[in-house]
Amino acid sequence: METLRETRDRVKLIVGLGNPGSQYGGTRHNLGFEVVDEVARRRGLAFESSPANAVMARERGQDAQLILAKPMTFMNRSGEAVGVLSRYFCIENGDILIVVDDANLPLGRLRARPNGSDGGHNGLRSVILGLATLEFPRMRMGVGRGETQRDLADHVLARFSPDERATIDEMTMRAADAVELFTESGITTVMNRFNVSEQPDQMMENDP
Repeated sequence: METLRETRDRVKLIVGLGNPGSQYGGTRHNLGFEVVDEVARRRGLAFESSPANAVMARERGQDAQLILAKPMTFMNRSGEAVGVLSRYFCIENGDILIVVDDANLPLGRLRARPNGSDGGHNGLRSVILGLATLEFPRMRMGVGRGETQRDLADHVLARFSPDERATIDEMTMRAADAVELFTESGITTVMNRFNVSEQPDQMMENDP
């Protein structure tokens, strides 16, 4: 496999977090997979094996490369694959975008950040360990908390209700738009266009 060390192209790495296996398809925790699938569909790319425990779809431009990746490690170990890909292709942290669900955000809301903590998300925690830094862009997709008495793990591993699905499909399209904008203009432009201003009384707790 040709590597960045040979091509010297600048690489943007977009990683959607989720769990492998058909039993997890369509669940809240797999929104990251859905977004990179949509970007791959738009660009006519197919996923294949990669140097890491992940599948990837790769597009080469004249001066840059785009890699879409889905770790096959399960959510809690996503950072292992991200770390391997970033080192193998010599990718700067600022050129990595992690796409992930977030129960701390209301259903349908997008929030992009250039850095930050894991916010209680095990996938982000693993990526932080894999890259050994907090300094990488991430885009969080709101799935809400659901029923107040429901266990959070059960909530994020459940599928969306029919009423929720229309909102999720629309958010997935917006998130794919944000990914494409990130590849062209970076995280600051994405934040300016896709983050929603909130009033203080609308802010969620533990929202890094």
